[in-house]
Amino acid sequence: MKSYGFFHFLSWLISILVVVWIVLTGVRLLLMPLFVTLEYNAPGFPDDSFGFSKNDRLYWSKIALNYLLNDADIAYLGDLKFTDGQPVYNQRELRHMVDVKKVVKSALLVWYGSMVLIAGVGLWAWRGGWWEIYRIGISRGGWMTVSLLVLIIFLVLFSFNTFFVSFHNVFFQAGTWQFLYSDTLIRLFPERFWQDAFLLVGVVAIGLGIVLGLAFVIKKKSRSPDSSEAGRG
Repeated sequence: MKSYGFFHFLSWLISILVVVWIVLTGVRLLLMPLFVTLEYNAPGFPDDSFGFSKNDRLYWSKIALNYLLNDADIAYLGDLKFTDGQPVYNQRELRHMVDVKKVVKSALLVWYGSMVLIAGVGLWAWRGGWWEIYRIGISRGGWMTVSLLVLIIFLVLFSFNTFFVSFHNVFFQAGTWQFLYSDTLIRLFPERFWQDAFLLVGVVAIGLGIVLGLAFVIKKKSRSPDSSEAGRG
C-alpha cells in the first residue's frame, strides 16, 4: 500500500514536470532566430520610428539572442557600436541583459532537467510495472498545461500590460527592465514582439498539452470478469 501511494506521488510529480517542460519548450522556440525573422515579417509589425530598418533589426536582434545562449560575458554586447561610434546598448540595458541571461540559463537547465527526469522515471515505470500510473501523470500534466495556458492567453489578449508587468516583476528587480522608446532594446523588441511571443508559447504549449493528454490517456475497457469466455461453445 505504501508503494502504491509513493508511485501516485511520483505520478503527480511527473504531471508538474510535464507542465514545466512543455512551457519551457515554447520558451526555447522563442530563442531561435527563425521566430525573430517571422516576427519582423509579420503583417502589421510596427516599424522603428527611430530609424532601424528590418535588416538592422534582424542583425542586432540575432546578436542579442546569441549572447543569451552562449558563454560570453556582457562585453559581447557592450563592445558593439553603431557606424557613428555610439554604443548599441547603454549601461542600463546591459545590466538588464545580464539579468536576462541568468534567467535564460536557469530556465534551460530546468528544461533539460525536466526532460531527463520525465524520461528516467518513464523508464523506471516501464520496467517496474507501474506504467499505467505513469501514463496518468503524463496525461494529467498535458491537460494541466492546457488549462494554465488558456488562462495565460486570456490575460495576454485582454490584460497584457498587467500581465507583462507582473511577469517581469517576478524575474527582475522592479524598474530595472523599463527603458526609453529610443533605447535599442525597445526598438528591437517592442510591446508587439512580446505579446506575440507569449501567444506563441501559449499556442505551442496548448498543442503539446493536448497531444500528451490524448496520447497517454488510459483507455478503460468495460468488460465483465468472464467476458473472455462468453459466447464460446
